[in-house]
Amino acid sequence: MRAHDYPRLGLLVAGRWITDGRATRPVTDPANGETIAQLPLATAADIDEAADAAGRAFAAWAATPAIERAALLQRIAALIRRDESRLAAIITREQGKRLPESLQEVRNSADTFEWMAEEGKRAYGRTVPARQRGVDQIVRLEPVGPIAAFSPWNFPAVLASRKLTTALAAGCTLVLKPAEETPGILVAIANLCIEAGLPPGVLNLLYGEPAEVSSRLIEHHAIRKISFTGSVPVGRELAAKAGAVLKKATLELGGHAPVIVCADVDVARVVELALAAKYRNAGQLCICPTRFFIHDALYDRFVTAFAERAAALRVGSGFDAQVEMGPMAHPRRVDAMRGFCEDALEHGAGLLCGGEPPDRLGSFFMPTVLGEMPDNAAAMQQEPFGPLALMARFEHLDDAIARANATEYGLAAYAFTKSLSAAHAIEHGLAAGNVSLNTFALSAPEMPFCGHKASGLGSEMGLEGLRDHLHAKAVVRALA
Repeated sequence: MRAHDYPRLGLLVAGRWITDGRATRPVTDPANGETIAQLPLATAADIDEAADAAGRAFAAWAATPAIERAALLQRIAALIRRDESRLAAIITREQGKRLPESLQEVRNSADTFEWMAEEGKRAYGRTVPARQRGVDQIVRLEPVGPIAAFSPWNFPAVLASRKLTTALAAGCTLVLKPAEETPGILVAIANLCIEAGLPPGVLNLLYGEPAEVSSRLIEHHAIRKISFTGSVPVGRELAAKAGAVLKKATLELGGHAPVIVCADVDVARVVELALAAKYRNAGQLCICPTRFFIHDALYDRFVTAFAERAAALRVGSGFDAQVEMGPMAHPRRVDAMRGFCEDALEHGAGLLCGGEPPDRLGSFFMPTVLGEMPDNAAAMQQEPFGPLALMARFEHLDDAIARANATEYGLAAYAFTKSLSAAHAIEHGLAAGNVSLNTFALSAPEMPFCGHKASGLGSEMGLEGLRDHLHAKAVVRALA
């Protein structure tokens, strides 16, 4: 990607870009550590002005007919598809993932705009039969108000797009604070929103010191709901702050996805599917398959094949067409992977491949497979968020399900079997908001994306996600 193709960074407040006169922080390329750009950071006054702008714009946007809001979202989707190659290159430059993965993320973002545009036209209320003549009982669904939304760095386009599209489709305005590590892609998408005709103040874009921005927005009188994707500890903190001022919250938090592999599967097929899912984005996704519970009858064959394929993966810059896994987003993630591996070995696990960074510049860690993982190792209890595949045996399905559920997380879970009875037990037994059987596919825009236990509150996407942005109003209307 050429340097001049990276967008000029700024804050979008009340329809105008603020690009200078603020403290800055560097944005770096994780593949080589080079500084890409300087990111302006919001002041307290900028935060207040953005929230005020969302508050002022809310009444007009909420009153805009749903079909008109949908048409605008469709125009944004078309512009994203028009510029997909440029947008994908921005993601790879600042986040590190392989260019084909970035391109797929951009396309998924366009799908998200398009699908929620249509669903926003179907935010139906209902009529309830009244108890007496001359009376109508109506349930109206109305937008909750301006929203403060916080999105992460691992899938910077699509996860922010979920928040943006759902808010706009529901008739809400918003202040969006994406991750400071990956600001360029949302600056680019915000410019496309403006090009499509989004009114000033409906979308405001802030970057800054995360704790300051989140606290000030949550406390601001104009903000009526928060939407956050990120870690469990930060989610708990934001939920407590929102609860203190009685504001709604949608939280999509961490995951530690188990994979149950039963004895009746096609090992070669499942290994190939699992390998692609595990090392996508260097394992930096909340639904990443990580804890593999493999039936004892095929454990050795499965693990050997998986480790051989993982060890052969080519690691390097996401712009290199021959590369199969890019860098991690931060140097601190490399240190975290090393710590998890050392702890696992101390607890008796075996290192089958990887376990260290390669000898090259950048935030890289080799695809790693750890065998015979004990349940009390740190990586089995804490979300690694990296390229670690953890292998453990099981003999009885009930035991595998219990061990799969034995963490505080409950976001995604996977299983592979040809048995209908086993599939039924797994589907009903796994404590997760998103369960996939015989596939790693999940998280389509038309489906709710939600976490159980410590993995979240409420839903994103699907009808359920849209409803979380709407208030119910019960109206009883009698003839005068």
